[in-house]
Amino acid sequence: MSQLQQLQETLKSLRLVETAKHLPILIREAEQNDHSFTQFLIDVTAYEQACREEKQFNNRMKWATFPFHKTLDEYNLKEQKSLSSKHLNRLKDLNWIEQLYNLILLGPPGVGKTHLAIGLGIEAINQGYKAVFTSMGDLVHNLKTEEFTRKSKARMKRIREADLVIIDDLMFMAMDQQEANMFFHLINDLYNQSSIILTSNKAPKEWGELLGDQAITTAILDRILHRVEIIHLNEDSYRMKHRSTIFGQ
Repeated sequence: MSQLQQLQETLKSLRLVETAKHLPILIREAEQNDHSFTQFLIDVTAYEQACREEKQFNNRMKWATFPFHKTLDEYNLKEQKSLSSKHLNRLKDLNWIEQLYNLILLGPPGVGKTHLAIGLGIEAINQGYKAVFTSMGDLVHNLKTEEFTRKSKARMKRIREADLVIIDDLMFMAMDQQEANMFFHLINDLYNQSSIILTSNKAPKEWGELLGDQAITTAILDRILHRVEIIHLNEDSYRMKHRSTIFGQ
């Protein structure tokens, strides 16, 4: 076994697998540029750090389970006059996550609520936060099956450990008392620990109609609205304005 192979095996045993694979190239670059031993070690450790950061980013993107990939740069402010460029930039800097603020994105279908929520989630991951996206329907299903299936248990664990939880289509369906109670306990778990983005076409004052239990509704609102920014997206549906048609012009 050559010295290079010995060194590669040592790096693998230290769990520096990607650096072990890339080592011949790092050595060749050091020789070509006449690097010092110190500079060579800097290059080796920097490569390993970059690989780990990329792996962490990819894992966080996978765990987030975004239904599509839409960034804030793709968000068309010209189509949404109720949100200014200044306000979007303030959202993008993510100070509100550090302050444990919640966001409620309100508006009819098709105005870009989900796109904005996902864009903020991707930006959070880019800045090193853990973000998770779930529809309200999937969330209720996972809450109800958490004790019985390993998949739901793992999913709820990631939601509870996230820095940012995005719940899409909140209150699109009525809940029974058991579901409302489980939802309250989740919100209580996230309170003072995570930020939440909620998208909904119903204002908070209407949530009681779908939750059924006024006491649970009050408790949920108390936690969500303690620190919250409510953004009304009231323009015409972007999807309707830019829909395809079989009839042409």
